[in-house]
Amino acid sequence: QLQLVESGGGLVQAGGSLRLTCAASERVVPVTHMAWYRQAAGKQREVVALVTSDGDITNTDSMKGRFTITRGNVKNTVLLYMNNLKPEDTAVYYCNALSPGMAYWGKGTLVTVSS
Repeated sequence: QLQLVESGGGLVQAGGSLRLTCAASERVVPVTHMAWYRQAAGKQREVVALVTSDGDITNTDSMKGRFTITRGNVKNTVLLYMNNLKPEDTAVYYCNALSPGMAYWGKGTLVTVSS
């Protein structure tokens, strides 16, 4: 069983930056994709960005140019760099990992952007 732990959330002013980190509890599980999702209060969870084990990246159009996903140096870790944050980016950010036949979720980290 893979466990994902997110960190790096917090309170930031509009225009600021944050870096989120997601680390998996083990490196043996063959993870094919890792992604960041977010869910704002009263809204559905939405994908932010995804990276495959080959390094292919998919970004959500509305966040392109401000958010960057990268795989960490340690296997089964993923980072999300968020720049020029806006109040509408306020949400709980969740890490997701896919392995054959399984999907894993972290518990989320709260990002609050003040105006």
